Formats: sequence, structure tokens, C-alpha cells
Amino acid sequence: MKKILYIIILSLTVTNCSFKKVVKQHGVPFLDKKQKTLIINSSNKNDIINTLGNPSTISKFDNDVWIYIERRQTQSELKNLGQMKIFENNILVLEIDKYGILKKKKFYNMDDMKDIKIEKGTTKTAGIKRSFIYDFMSSMRQKINDPLGQRAKKRKEINQR
Repeated sequence: MKKILYIIILSLTVTNCSFKKVVKQHGVPFLDKKQKTLIINSSNKNDIINTLGNPSTISKFDNDVWIYIERRQTQSELKNLGQMKIFENNILVLEIDKYGILKKKKFYNMDDMKDIKIEKGTTKTAGIKRSFIYDFMSSMRQKINDPLGQRAKKRKEINQR
């Protein structure tokens, strides 16, 4: 009887386990293949939207800049306790002129992004940036301490003399 129970438990365990990795996709699938169909000085905004869909980001400068993103990640090995690992990260930057024609396209993959150097330095702000909660609580404290605003009036009278 115990052998049959072990066989049933083992068979249930094996059949429920999957050896396929879970892949999470974000953005436009197969961006590297789809971007090859776009032709500079020939494709227009409608062609781009029909091929790739709406852009992830739109930036307006002299020309429109549309940015498309594709990211695929999967669970890493068991030793990393199932953390997600990015195995594909593609970005397509399209520059469109004022007539809606594609003027430039630049495709970046993970290897290209490793070559981009990012500045580590930071700049300090001129003023102190306070949070909304801090400003709200300060104004409430001021109203509690002086509900009718009498102190402010007295200070103003003293400063005018």
C-alpha cells in the first residue's frame, strides 16, 4: 500500500513540474524583426503604427522622436532563488519629420547598451526640496498655533514702523 502511495505522490509531483522557463514580455514583441520593414524616407507614421503599434514614449523637439521598447526576462537558476534575469532588451528610436515621414532610425540591443557610458556624478539643488507631507504638516502647525493669523499681522505692523 505504501508503494502505491509513493508512486501516486511521485507521479503527481513530476506531472505538475514544468521544465519550461517562464518568460515575461514587456513592450513590442520581435522588435528587431519588425523594425527591418520600416524604410527611411519612405515609411510614414501610419506605416509605423500599423507595424509596431503605439510608441512607448513620444518626445517632441524639432522632429518627433518615437521610442519603442522590448524587454524579455525569465527566472534565473535555482541558486539565485528565482530572481528575474533580463535576456533580451531592445530599444528602437525613430525620428519623424514634420510631414510624418521617417527620417532616422536607430536600433539598440543589450550589447549596444553596455557600451553607453552613464555619468555617475549628481548635482545638488539650489533650494531644499521638501515633500508635500512636510509642507502640509507645517501649514497645519502654523494654523493651530495662530488660528486667526494675529501673529502675522503684528509682525507686519512692527516691520512697517
